[in-house]
Amino acid sequence: MVMVELLDRAAIAPRASASSKRQVLAVVSEMASRNFGLSAGKVLDALMEREAAGSTGVGHGVAVPHARLEGLDRMRGVFIRLEQPVDFDAIDDQPVDLIYALLAPANAGSEHLRALARVSRVLRQGDLREQLRQARTPDAIHVLLAQEARSTAA
Repeated sequence: MVMVELLDRAAIAPRASASSKRQVLAVVSEMASRNFGLSAGKVLDALMEREAAGSTGVGHGVAVPHARLEGLDRMRGVFIRLEQPVDFDAIDDQPVDLIYALLAPANAGSEHLRALARVSRVLRQGDLREQLRQARTPDAIHVLLAQEARSTAA
């Protein structure tokens, strides 16, 4: 599964504001509620529970929060670019401004882990991170992720 296939343009926020990790996850939860028909509270609870096990801040200003949820029929993504980075307890202690949240059905198996690995691998690329930071519209972000997905599909 290619990461851009999980990401509807309506689930991309190119300029979001938050001042804490919890607020970032609340923004993700609200977007998931609007776009995927999920309870924002349940999404937030699941994301916070996962964060309690260890930060999903993977370094270089990127976080990949994720959770398994009842009510999803397939894996879905939410992408947020913050106007101001926030502390996310990332492994490199750097604040986070690029967030790709991955939401999986409760019964998702290894496809969930493969998607997480794929998202992390793609977002490790410095040039792509910089392009994502410069992108101003959901369409521009979607195109960047689609191009990257094709070029790293091998």
